[in-house]
Amino acid sequence: MASVLEDPTLERCFKGHKDAVTCADFCPSNKQLATGSNDKTLMIWNLNPKARAFRFVGHKDVITAVHFSPSDDLVASASRDKTVRLWTPNIKGDSTVFKAHTATVRSVNFSSDGQRLVTASDDKSLKVWSVHRQKFIYSLNQHTNWVRCARFSPDGRLIASCGDDKTVRLWDTSTHLCINTFTDYGGPATFVDFNASGTCIASSGADNTLKIWDIRTNKLIQHYQVHSAAINCFSFHPSGNYLISGSSDSMVKILDLVEGRLIYTLHGHKGPVLAVAFSRAGDLFASVGADSQVLMWKTNFDALSYKDLLSRHSKRVTPDPPPHLMDIYPRSPHLHSTKSRTVEINPVVTNIQSADPHVVEAGETDFSLTAGSCEGYESGNTLNKHSSDVR
Repeated sequence: MASVLEDPTLERCFKGHKDAVTCADFCPSNKQLATGSNDKTLMIWNLNPKARAFRFVGHKDVITAVHFSPSDDLVASASRDKTVRLWTPNIKGDSTVFKAHTATVRSVNFSSDGQRLVTASDDKSLKVWSVHRQKFIYSLNQHTNWVRCARFSPDGRLIASCGDDKTVRLWDTSTHLCINTFTDYGGPATFVDFNASGTCIASSGADNTLKIWDIRTNKLIQHYQVHSAAINCFSFHPSGNYLISGSSDSMVKILDLVEGRLIYTLHGHKGPVLAVAFSRAGDLFASVGADSQVLMWKTNFDALSYKDLLSRHSKRVTPDPPPHLMDIYPRSPHLHSTKSRTVEINPVVTNIQSADPHVVEAGETDFSLTAGSCEGYESGNTLNKHSSDVR
């Protein structure tokens, strides 16, 4: 066990996208990272440094969202081309296309049992699909503007959604009714998700704020204003103790939710951070952005026991005593601002010592590659040809 607190460190910088990177997700087994981009491609990065990366071509427009299935065997991607694709994340890159919506699809999310998929769109609707039968099941239609994000609760009984109508909505998946609406946003609500226990939802806004609600009491319990521009995405650590957020102010922030304060500010992107994601184990997280960079960080949160970590950290930054989560009176939530001092981390991104992985083109058609071409890929005969375009 480490004797000192270890700050998050930049592990790898993956190069291969040719335009802004909009979304990221780790596979549950922690072996791969998927990213989607304005360059219309989906990349699957193998975390083993010697392994090749796969570039999947198929979407006809910008990719807006990506999510791995719980069993690791499928990746779902959403696009401005109004479709959702289900890919096999291997050399074949087979994909199935859902003509999902009548406008840009902004979000895609598997239920925790892998049976269902929820999509959200600029056509103001959410739709729920059967993954294995690949069929539409039902839609949810009370948003009055673009729907930016939709997520299943861990138990699959609820869906949370948010959008440009400045609302966050909770839906019951058995009755298909909207059972609650949170409305106090000063602008579009950009992202929403459940914590690991399913007792809280967090939502972020174009008004630079991040709010956490207890959905058992429908009370706002935490309110952070630590970014100076719109928050585009956030991710809960699996322990529930931390949250990372990415913003158009080009920064990634790490919040300590138990202490209720900002603990790290990470500088690594040159331009808006469009997505952040913890790995399922919580030992890694990714940040991606308008600068086409895919950065993978090691958290080091578990190097110490949680209490030791907090005491060592507070000695380093000596902020004002923060309110404990349970001390925040629900009707007057404490506003957490940037005034607290925080540890700033400034990695030198260009000096990361990992060679760009070989990139293999895959999935250019919606059916399996022929056996002959698969053998060519497997043997490495075509590697140089296909990876030369990212050098």
